[in-house]
Amino acid sequence: MNDRIIVLKNIMSLVTDTTKDAVGSKDLFITGNRIGKIVETGTVPYPQDASVIDCSHHVVLPGLVNTHHHFYQTLTRNHPRVQNVELFDWLTFLYNVWKHIDEEAVYYSTLLAVSELARTGCTLTTDHHYLYPEEFTGDIMAIQFEAAAKLGMRFSPTRGSMSLSRKDGGLPPDSVVQTEDEILADSERVINAFHDPSVGSMRKIVLAPCSPFSVTKELMKESVSLARSHNVQIHTHLAETRDENDFCIQMYHKRPLELMEECDMLGDDVFFAHGIHFNDDELDLLASTKTHIAHCPSSNMRLGSGICRVKEMLQRNINVGIAVDGSASNDSSDMLGEVRNALMLQRVEKGADALTVKQAFTMATAGGAELLNFEKIGKLEENWIADIAIYDVHTLGYAGSLSDPVAALLFCGFNHETAYTIINGKVVVDNRSLVGVDEMGLIEKINEISERLLHKSTM
Repeated sequence: MNDRIIVLKNIMSLVTDTTKDAVGSKDLFITGNRIGKIVETGTVPYPQDASVIDCSHHVVLPGLVNTHHHFYQTLTRNHPRVQNVELFDWLTFLYNVWKHIDEEAVYYSTLLAVSELARTGCTLTTDHHYLYPEEFTGDIMAIQFEAAAKLGMRFSPTRGSMSLSRKDGGLPPDSVVQTEDEILADSERVINAFHDPSVGSMRKIVLAPCSPFSVTKELMKESVSLARSHNVQIHTHLAETRDENDFCIQMYHKRPLELMEECDMLGDDVFFAHGIHFNDDELDLLASTKTHIAHCPSSNMRLGSGICRVKEMLQRNINVGIAVDGSASNDSSDMLGEVRNALMLQRVEKGADALTVKQAFTMATAGGAELLNFEKIGKLEENWIADIAIYDVHTLGYAGSLSDPVAALLFCGFNHETAYTIINGKVVVDNRSLVGVDEMGLIEKINEISERLLHKSTM
């Protein structure tokens, strides 16, 4: 059977490498799940059985990569009780809702999150699921992979964990944490069951103790050791708030990054979410160890946590990815919107040239792929994986901005949805509609589950 062929015809503005200028009047050929020829429009005949997409009004980019999320939080967006509070109070309230999640909640929240992400140009995402209620009987990782596969999302979830509950001085309720033995045994199980390290993999596993205030130091160390024995990435929240700094100093007599250094949780296989409150010496340590940062601008603004020092990180060659974070602290999974916020937020403190469009898109593509350890993703070059975001800029929101169509995606527009999203050579968003997902049915199901969870939390 011949590989399917897709031709992106007469591309108005093609970005093959986000560090370089866009080019126009190109045809891009996709064969199977790989990029084939990129040629001047009309110079190579289109195969008779090819699917042809007219891109004469479009910007074509490498697919965006989301480096931190909490999919189940899509069920508790915009709750009035946590609209105006900081992280620790936000968590304390919402844990009492989240402890009621079940198999249906995990499946549909995952499907919603990957659908939103794909609709806004994301082709590879992780998810930090650390909540394991004691009454939950299903296989959370298997449920998530099933939902991601229904859409066709390239997915690298984390097997998250919490072992430090309120009775131990942590924040989570006792009913959502596990013992260290349970966590480590299941972490090894999901790696063996799901992790695919091959080039073009659709699924990888990351190990991710939740945070310094929800796991023990011993679990951090054991998780790092287990991850490295299987060559998988390692993740946690770190330096998100000043409260976290105070917690670590009080409990461990160390700042958060010093604690991670003691746990051997630094290196090119480690990425931290947020990373706001690092000092200069800590930035130098991140740089020297090649540790990555998943930058979450919308969540940091939403919770008033602070502004990540992205400009200084990039100056030190620290690799930074972009992340939408959990959808109860954002409160959406708008990937292109997140890139815009990353661009704008740096300028608040650091000036109008703090971050360029090229830098923002590089963080959101190649930077994210490197952070999650995916090869041949993040550029549109021959024989690279065909993960592609295609935006129509011939619309009202972009009118008058086409002197620089790529920059227009971040500076202009009020609709961040793609016209087409291609993942692994397959069209998953076709002319602004999801392929194979009943959007109205999904909306109704999510609202039903959300209402049920909120009702249970008040009983």
